[in-house]
Amino acid sequence: MLPPVLTLLLLLGCLAAGSGTLSQDGTPAGETIPAGLASKATEELAEMYQGASTSAAAVASDTESQPTTSDETVVAGGTVVLTCKVEDPDDSSLQWSNPAQQTLYFGEKRALRDNRIQLVNSTPKELAISISNVVLADEGEYTCSIFTMPVRTAKALVTVLGIPQNPQIFGYELPIRETETAQLICRSSGSKPAAHLRWKKGNKELQGGALEVTEDSNGKTFTVTSRVEFTVTKEDNDVEVTCTVDHESLQNSERSTSQKLQVYFKPTATIEPDPPYPREGEELRLQCEAQGNPIPQDFLWTKEGSDVPLQINTNRVLTLPFLNKSDSGTYICMATSIMGSVVVRYNLDINDFSQLPTPHVHSTPAPSSGPSQSTTHVTMATASFFSPVTVQDASPMSSSSGTYHALIGGVVAVIVFLLLSLLIFLAHYLIRHKGTYLTHEAKGSDDAPDADTAIINAEGGQASGDDKKEYFI
Repeated sequence: MLPPVLTLLLLLGCLAAGSGTLSQDGTPAGETIPAGLASKATEELAEMYQGASTSAAAVASDTESQPTTSDETVVAGGTVVLTCKVEDPDDSSLQWSNPAQQTLYFGEKRALRDNRIQLVNSTPKELAISISNVVLADEGEYTCSIFTMPVRTAKALVTVLGIPQNPQIFGYELPIRETETAQLICRSSGSKPAAHLRWKKGNKELQGGALEVTEDSNGKTFTVTSRVEFTVTKEDNDVEVTCTVDHESLQNSERSTSQKLQVYFKPTATIEPDPPYPREGEELRLQCEAQGNPIPQDFLWTKEGSDVPLQINTNRVLTLPFLNKSDSGTYICMATSIMGSVVVRYNLDINDFSQLPTPHVHSTPAPSSGPSQSTTHVTMATASFFSPVTVQDASPMSSSSGTYHALIGGVVAVIVFLLLSLLIFLAHYLIRHKGTYLTHEAKGSDDAPDADTAIINAEGGQASGDDKKEYFI
């Protein structure tokens, strides 16, 4: 298909020859255009076409001779590759220059003595170089030039990322007591652009304060600071608080540091009997198991109702070598640490049958004025300095065993009552039914009117009743 300008020229040529009319452009039909006028128009249009063609060729040549580059981002210490391309080099060479306009490479020739800068590829249409061990000073605009008429250039912006240093945690004092507030500070330097900090306590995210950003002395990197506050509990003991820095230069990795918390909290205790089912005549060991931070090291053993302590030392075990019924009672263990004291109780009841221990522990705060009178002076001074004493009960007897004992006592009482009733009944019966004895003395005295007659009758009756007689000389 012919170009529109060429078509117009052909049309005008035909008109100049007188073989056509212009019936579609407003010229009356049958009216011809003078030959001189048509020839002149044809010449002007030809010149315009030639100029347009020359201009289009020049624009096409300029586009093909224009070098192209791309911006690059590199992490400090890494390697960046700069590539310059051109479609029509026009027998000219490509050149790379740094931000200070120092020539790095002209074609394949090195111009700057810097071993970090190496030639990657050099052809008439491409020049590629690399810069290794990049530093922050290497950041800026690099220029690719081609020495045609005129000289054409292209810019490539190199951005260098500053890697943040490992974060550091400040402000933590070992140890910290429960219910107190922990205040921690995390700081990281050397990032470009400014990094972001985040907190975690164990597996839980902590909300830190506003991020503080300050410029480093080199004028290129930044230092970021974050603060966090939270109230600690005994569950926070040995839990790690972690500060992590996030930055695009870390490339899907992270840098973090952790601080393990050490929390002091009040002690708790229980008494463990060995054997668990003590019997009369056996040896019983009561072990006072104490927990806390720090772990209690001082133990005081007493027996309820006694003013004399059973044991005052660091031994948490109380030994009863030969159990008897006199050992029955409530044994008390007081465990003490710098965070306070705890009191735990154990009820021991020695019977002919084994104990049925079902430990039941509860805690109640003791009076704040100090321990009972049964404690020693040292313990009283300690208790007044520490927090209120906690009282626990480690009795081995359950409510079911108490009911069982009461039932046995009731049965025994009924049996005793029945035996006593039976004895009273037998005594009364024997008293009312005494034995009668039959004698043959004084026969016939029952019918005598008086005593003398009775005697005479008795004597007569006895004489007549006997076949033998006695004679006295």
